[in-house]
Amino acid sequence: MPDFSTSTATALSIAQSLLIAEKDKGPITAALITEKVAIAASVVANGNEQSVDNAAAVAELIRRFSLWIGQDTALSDTTGHETWLNAARKKDWRYWPRYRDMLERRMAATAVDAVDKSTDRILGLMEDPGRAGAWDRRGLVVGHVQSGKTANYSGLICKAADSGYKIIIVLAGLHNNLRSQTQIRLEEGFLGYETSATGDIVKLVGVGEHGRDFEIKPNCATNRTNTGDFNTRIAKHLAISPEQRPWLFVVKKHKIVLERLLKWIRGHVADATDAAGKRFVSNLPLLLIDDEADHASVDTGEQYIGPDGKPDEDHEPKAINSRIRKILNSFAKKAYVGYTATPFANIFIHRQNETPEEGPDLFPQSFIINLAAPSNYVGPARVFGLQTPEGRSGLPLVRVFKDHATEDGLEGWMPPRHPKDHAPAHMGKDVPPPSLCEAVRAFVLACAARDARGQGAEHSSMLVHVTRYTLVQKEVHRQVEDLVQKMKLRISRKIDHEALVDELREQWERDFVPTTDVIASRLTESEHPPTVVPWADILAKLPDVLSDIDVRMVNGKAKDALDYAEEGAKGLKVIAIGGDKLARGLTLEGLCTSYFVRTTKMYDTLMQMGRWFGYRPGYIDLCRLYTTEELVEWFGHIADASEELREEFDAMAESGATPRDYGMRVQSHPILLVTSPLKMRTARNLQLSFSGDLLETVSMHHDEKILDQNLETTDKLIAACGVPDEANPRRERGAQEQQWEGFVWNDVPAEHIAEFFESFITHPRARKVNSALLRDFVRSMAATGELTSWTVALLGGGSGGKHTFASGLTIDAMTKRTADKDIADRYAIGRLLSPRDEAIDLDSAAWTAALARTKKMFNPDAGRLKSGVKPSEPDTPNGPSIRFIRGKGSEADGVAPAPQRGLLLLYPLDPQQAGCEALAGRKNPVMAFGVSFPSSDSGVKVEYAVDHLLWTQEYGPAD
Repeated sequence: MPDFSTSTATALSIAQSLLIAEKDKGPITAALITEKVAIAASVVANGNEQSVDNAAAVAELIRRFSLWIGQDTALSDTTGHETWLNAARKKDWRYWPRYRDMLERRMAATAVDAVDKSTDRILGLMEDPGRAGAWDRRGLVVGHVQSGKTANYSGLICKAADSGYKIIIVLAGLHNNLRSQTQIRLEEGFLGYETSATGDIVKLVGVGEHGRDFEIKPNCATNRTNTGDFNTRIAKHLAISPEQRPWLFVVKKHKIVLERLLKWIRGHVADATDAAGKRFVSNLPLLLIDDEADHASVDTGEQYIGPDGKPDEDHEPKAINSRIRKILNSFAKKAYVGYTATPFANIFIHRQNETPEEGPDLFPQSFIINLAAPSNYVGPARVFGLQTPEGRSGLPLVRVFKDHATEDGLEGWMPPRHPKDHAPAHMGKDVPPPSLCEAVRAFVLACAARDARGQGAEHSSMLVHVTRYTLVQKEVHRQVEDLVQKMKLRISRKIDHEALVDELREQWERDFVPTTDVIASRLTESEHPPTVVPWADILAKLPDVLSDIDVRMVNGKAKDALDYAEEGAKGLKVIAIGGDKLARGLTLEGLCTSYFVRTTKMYDTLMQMGRWFGYRPGYIDLCRLYTTEELVEWFGHIADASEELREEFDAMAESGATPRDYGMRVQSHPILLVTSPLKMRTARNLQLSFSGDLLETVSMHHDEKILDQNLETTDKLIAACGVPDEANPRRERGAQEQQWEGFVWNDVPAEHIAEFFESFITHPRARKVNSALLRDFVRSMAATGELTSWTVALLGGGSGGKHTFASGLTIDAMTKRTADKDIADRYAIGRLLSPRDEAIDLDSAAWTAALARTKKMFNPDAGRLKSGVKPSEPDTPNGPSIRFIRGKGSEADGVAPAPQRGLLLLYPLDPQQAGCEALAGRKNPVMAFGVSFPSSDSGVKVEYAVDHLLWTQEYGPAD
């Protein structure tokens, strides 16, 4: 939220309350907002020296009231669960109402309502804390990166305390700074007071301000200081009884801290003993919130599951996982809720793992909830774009560089693999590379522009993330600090400043002015499209901005997390240099500029490092991500993989699946070569299933011999298929008709398809499409009676040239797919298929059924969209629905299931229109294919062998 004066903030709050009261009477218009702000301003101005900025309040309220949020989706298993949360249970709540009041002063009413609804849903899927006997509920909440998960679990904690949960433990990351940051946020959202090392209440904050309901003050066993984690000294003085108010513990995921907590629970809180003599808590319900639940909580040890399906009782889980489970196992009544943006590792937790000491593993067997993001959220889909046949169209914020290392990647300022005592040097000099110098200037310009736009009192941050080694970070810190100091001196003292000013002006006019114009044209009115700040205004702000910039190392000490809070009205302007401590959870307030080099390519690790996703009101056009070609490509994969997984989740939620069903589906999903094999705990091999998937070749060779072989392989398949059943097929699609240029064959035997895959050479860098695995999968499925009868389509209709195949069939216009100019080692494209092609084998009834299912699943989530504009209801079926209807049919629509029907789409791509230098001399087409597998419950899988050494070389170390 913009930083308003106290009087403006108060007027804004009053006006919002007046507008909420008007919501049911009609639309909230700009005129109505202006009217209510005027009323509120007159109330506040009465006897108040500080005037209200009416225009700023009106602009903020227009933004708030045009915000929209999609629906959360959920998978749940209600076995043994009793429905309990109703209006009567909420009547006497006191923690949630004061938290809601606090949120309404800071957020749009729509966003507060969304938090209210989703926390009700999560709480309802937990158990009634008043329920007698033992119970155990375990769930996972999946939010988008940097999208407000802390606000959500703060709300859940308030409601859990209101309902009767007595002990609330929050596992807050691995480092002191993140634990401290979480403690501070929960002081604001739940406790209502600042904690201190002495136990004294320093001052009232957040929900406790204005003396609201202070007698419900919760107890807290941890504090915000660097040494404020749970310790033995605290434990000695801690007495607890069920009549008292709830107790909050904010602890690190550290084995010693968790061991201390476990001992205290068993020694001081436990009131009963089980048959084996183990002490446990029978009377106090526990809520354990696991923030960043995919990190450190997952047991990476391999537990043997016997032929009878029973787990090995002597298995010893890894230290942190073991202690979390032991804490849970010490309570008869407990709920575990993990929060993450990257659920990959959690889904791979074996559902059967259990030991007598630890109890069951942390698989979210009770529920998984996907949180929708609000329309002002900027996530991977917006920054990088999703793949389309025309390529990606993300926001123009990424700046690619390669001057950090030599061409072979072995030498230079920061080569991908460097020792922990590496001395960074550019061209033999102890200086940062030009790209980092440009990135620092970009940050200076962003700070100046934000100041000129009235955001000078807000925090601005730059992230430099180039190495995991502390010693190397120190060297980078020294170089960047030296660079900034020299800039400060030149501008403040006007010594040799003309050249620097010229450099800054050139960068402003070359980069920032056109980028602001492009982004302004893509944002909605509610997102306040930015306007270009005149250079004279930037120049005037430079001396003050530069003098405020601080260069720091972020290395896990709590002080780093506190600085934002302590800076007060001025706003911190910081260049943060760090590694793993920055990568997880720690929020960098007002992140404007990121400079990013990293070797790991784990999807979950990379996604977590994307600290630049989130909310950037009024300055999204000033944000920059400086990174390498390779990482841009990988972040694109992340955007696609996340979208595919969420689509899969929605489809399963619609069909009433449970977390167990989703876990089994995802574990065999080809896109999920995405997390460390250690976390997957599948030893050497992955079991993959392609049922219900669409695969398409988007990474292709440009070697002439291989391309000729693939064309020859296609010719052989066409010859085996015989005379086409249709030429230039037409299909009725609702009130319209669709037509394709090309040929269709029906009822093609599986063996022809398997032979095609056997001879077709896919590119090793194709993340999903491996022809040998496809061959094995088709043969395995055919042996069970599925995928036995294929539809094959050879499609043209692009703007390319003509080609006649060996069989005599002619495509008059080959397909045009433009190569990604940043990828030189192969012919890489965005998407191969046009979305309508996948439904070419559906008749009118099946197409209509697939569209109906798509509409039923339709859930616009801003975190998954390329723009903040709310999309209209779809008018064509999506891929998951097409594959579901093909495989499983629709009884209501009279569509019979056909799991035997696979679809193979063949595309001749015109090399002359590829825009790929390596293909410039080629006349014959580059053959590409898409394969659409019907949904199936057969459970057939093929084995993909994982060599851990090769894995590490390809994907980087497991962080």
